[in-house]
Amino acid sequence: MLDINLIRNKPEWVKQQLAKRGCQVDFNAVIALDNTRRNLIQNNEARRQKRNENSAIIAKLKKEGKDATKQIAEMKAIGDKIAHGDQELATLEQKIFDALAPLPNIPLPEVVAGGKENNRVIATFGKKPEFNFKWQDHVTLATNLGLIDYERGAKLSGAKTWVYTGAGALLEWALLNYFIDFHIANGYKFILPPHLLNYQSGFAAGQFPKFINDVFVTDFDKDPKKSKFMLPTAETALLNLHRDEIIDPKQLPIRYFSYTPCYRKEAGSYRTDERGMIRGYQFNKVEMFAYCFADQSAQMFEELVRNGQKLLEGLGLHFQTTALAAGDCSASMAKTYDLEVYIPSMKGYKEVSSVSNATDYQARRANIRTKDADGKTVLLHTLNGSGLATSRVLPAILEQYQNPDGSVNIPVALHKYMHGITVLKKK
Repeated sequence: MLDINLIRNKPEWVKQQLAKRGCQVDFNAVIALDNTRRNLIQNNEARRQKRNENSAIIAKLKKEGKDATKQIAEMKAIGDKIAHGDQELATLEQKIFDALAPLPNIPLPEVVAGGKENNRVIATFGKKPEFNFKWQDHVTLATNLGLIDYERGAKLSGAKTWVYTGAGALLEWALLNYFIDFHIANGYKFILPPHLLNYQSGFAAGQFPKFINDVFVTDFDKDPKKSKFMLPTAETALLNLHRDEIIDPKQLPIRYFSYTPCYRKEAGSYRTDERGMIRGYQFNKVEMFAYCFADQSAQMFEELVRNGQKLLEGLGLHFQTTALAAGDCSASMAKTYDLEVYIPSMKGYKEVSSVSNATDYQARRANIRTKDADGKTVLLHTLNGSGLATSRVLPAILEQYQNPDGSVNIPVALHKYMHGITVLKKK
């Protein structure tokens, strides 16, 4: 959520920054509400001061044995006005809150304007695989090698779901163990959160109310705000661990990571070339999350990006790092880099990690604060990044590591998790 003080003091600048996202806003109404709110606060403070003065006069009159009926009546009238003013203030603050809640985050200065057409590849690792034989796509390989059962997945749950079987399940679990061991070795704290979250968790992360239709909401209550939803990413849970808290500055920066399945309705928008595991309703992901001071967030962002890159480099996969333009960043994020692995059958790259800096946007929504060097209460910065999602890494491994006979070599980094299997072969 944006700071109303920033909007009031620099409305044109905020407009220009949001325009980088293609977002056109008019702040006149919300600034007018804020002006009314500020005037009301001043009036109520004056009334409270007057009430205190009357209270002192009444005490003095009573002490002197004099009649204080008039002053008591005046104090009651002032009290009624204060109560009415407080109610009016609460209504105004809710209106301002509702006006600010849908607004996206302000992009950082280095983030270029425009949509995905302005995304920039800033780094690549390895070379595109070249085959001197008739190669196969990941769906064919996974089916022939008995790694994924798409038909039974559809029978159990419908389209865009799958079942890992045998060595396929081992390979999926090997990837997760590889990711987990990496993050533990780097000093990140392992968190296993609940998969069902409340509405406030989705709001704090910036996913609600705008994107509530993109998640699976339970049927516990007709009111979405009283229902729960299946987390679309562990980021949502990791942010809300410290909602409404003031974190001890000595604990900062805090580094978490979590493994969860992720549940998203967006699978329904898949293209015809996004077959198999490329886009589904449920997939596994290890997520990194960090809380830090504002002056630490740029360095923390680079750390999360490098962590994701190291994981892909360790697997020997060809991938690229892309800096997203402002309009392609999610609403809560001020800056995002995508790590995109190459999938030959798609003749292109698919995102396996999205690393983002939310600056203080999520912390303001979630009311997460700390103390600065002067003891002043300040908002934190929050950052997140996939480290990594498996549902596109596994297809990339199958396609990039395939052999002429239809077998697939397993990356060396995963051997210790595969119970002696180093090559996936058709039985």
